[in-house]
Amino acid sequence: MNPVLVEVYRGDTVESAHRGAVAVVDADGACVLALGDIERPVFPRSAVKLLQALPLVASGAAERFGLDDEELALACASHNGEPAHVSTAARMLAKAGLGPQALECGAHWPYREAFQREMAARGETPSALHNNCSGKHAGFICLGCSLAAGRPLFDAVRGYVQAGHPVMRQVTQALQASTGWDLANAPQGIDGCSIPTFGIPLRHLALAFARVGSGTGLSAEHARAARRLRQAVARAPFMVGGTDRFDTRVMQQLGERVCCKVGAEGVYCAALPERGLGVALKIDDGNNARAAEVAMAALIEAYVRLDDDDARLLGSLSHVRLTNWNGIGVGSLRASACLRPRAA
Repeated sequence: MNPVLVEVYRGDTVESAHRGAVAVVDADGACVLALGDIERPVFPRSAVKLLQALPLVASGAAERFGLDDEELALACASHNGEPAHVSTAARMLAKAGLGPQALECGAHWPYREAFQREMAARGETPSALHNNCSGKHAGFICLGCSLAAGRPLFDAVRGYVQAGHPVMRQVTQALQASTGWDLANAPQGIDGCSIPTFGIPLRHLALAFARVGSGTGLSAEHARAARRLRQAVARAPFMVGGTDRFDTRVMQQLGERVCCKVGAEGVYCAALPERGLGVALKIDDGNNARAAEVAMAALIEAYVRLDDDDARLLGSLSHVRLTNWNGIGVGSLRASACLRPRAA
């Protein structure tokens, strides 16, 4: 059984607990920290969007279409669907010569209730541009357009979410190369945005992010792409998540020292370039905001050099005060004793 990584306190009493597993690995594959079962394949979901964006840059498509920092950061994002996110995704598509109708990620309302209400008050309904994955998919479309070889663009990108499409073949190859995991024999499923997703052990996900942070173990093209994407994310962290999102807040504060990305169902990955380390964790019950974020904050505290301002922010994220509807403190979320001492 995996250890408890995060505890929920009501007053001074543990009310709930979240179990999970953590791997911290260097770029040579040496395991610095292992908690729980880090060999069981898990679906990383959106935590690997930066890995999936490697072909966009490595192929030359990003340069061909003049994608800037905000657009490249959005290609790695699970965004809130705020106006800046929506307009940036549309701009990426326009640069490639297509419109929102080319997106195959589906539509959903923006994550933040305030924007949902504003749209509803104007009588608007969400489009695929509001999907949290629209930037990633816009990146896929840019890659597809660069591969069109004279074919009509819409025809060239149609079906890009399918495993056999040239776009998805390049994306899958990049994921396999960076993780060192045989995806042909891995568990497979379909992600929320309709692209293939593969079961990969936490040890290999952490290895991929150590490689992303250092370039070690990647091809020259992928190492260059990883560096460019990390720079873009550090320069435009709002695009990766948005208002009040963990990834945005952490990278606004720490810049290129941390490149972190949440995935659905309690998965988190991060590159810590200064230390040459990659981090991957999975919360067993799939809890993100209450558990995965707290665990990731504690790991960043343990492995990243922090000044006083950095420490205050990370401390507020690894030990979260809980209040009720009257603003009265009722308890806290805390990284467990199992996680903190062993990480340190």
